[in-house]
Amino acid sequence: MPVIALVGNKGGAGKTTLSVNIAAGLAKKTRTVVVDADPQGSAIQWNAFTESSTAISVIEARSDLNVQLKELSENYDYIVVDCPPSVHASETIKVLEISDLALIPVQPSPVDLWATVHTEKAVQRARISNTGLQAILVINQLETRTTLSRLVRDALSEIDLPVARTALHRRAIFRNSALEGKNIFEMGRRGADAAREIDELIDEVIKI
Repeated sequence: MPVIALVGNKGGAGKTTLSVNIAAGLAKKTRTVVVDADPQGSAIQWNAFTESSTAISVIEARSDLNVQLKELSENYDYIVVDCPPSVHASETIKVLEISDLALIPVQPSPVDLWATVHTEKAVQRARISNTGLQAILVINQLETRTTLSRLVRDALSEIDLPVARTALHRRAIFRNSALEGKNIFEMGRRGADAAREIDELIDEVIKI
């Protein structure tokens, strides 16, 4: 599945963090590129923050995004697309129409859960033309001690999309790595637990 879209209907869910770190995990084994289709350009800024991070390539999305993704598929085994924080954005619609897998990060908050309903509908619309599109919810920034975090899987059962068994916990190292312009695999022992979670997510939902 060469094209993986990180999709959501609100900002702050962790799309860019997942995009960069999933791509870094994949890049350890195969040719991987990140396409930054978010107008905020967070992945581009992250990658340009320091010259020491060479683990992944990040490029800006073109206006002819569908054509761009097809061209990139000739040179890369996996393309990770960081989509805008809206399922109604033209970039998101284009990406879903060509993607093999949509990963939808969801934080354990009511607002995130409500936004996921719109994302589910966007996936259903995309499947009219892209019948092979898979979509998986990924619980992000989980805090096991909170009531809502414990109940989030039950809440997501109301959404007609599968939920990844692997959840990503709230860890300061994810934010710190971004501040240093690095991905989680470049953080050494400090990032070991977070890196393990990313690897486990890749093994589960991408099965490289």
